[in-house]
Amino acid sequence: MTGKLSTQPDKRNQLAEILLRASRLVSTMPGCHAYIILEDVKDDSAIWVFEIWDDKETHDASLQDAGVRALIAEAMPLLSGAPNGSNFRVLGGHGLRG
Repeated sequence: MTGKLSTQPDKRNQLAEILLRASRLVSTMPGCHAYIILEDVKDDSAIWVFEIWDDKETHDASLQDAGVRALIAEAMPLLSGAPNGSNFRVLGGHGLRG
């Protein structure tokens, strides 16, 4: 999965910190292989999240975790609109195990 999150003016760093905390939380969850936070170098209000999960079900289960839900609630007021992104099927490549 990839997701682009656009923030209110001057809120990108605050959102990045929340997402970095989220990465530490989900790194311990079953099925999460990657949760990477990226700053958009051309858009100073955008953050991208790159995630690899075993399947949609393990990702959806992570969204039920109380800690994840609290971080989502903390992040929502910083956004300037709904997140957008895409889902992909991993075929392979460097950095993947198994």
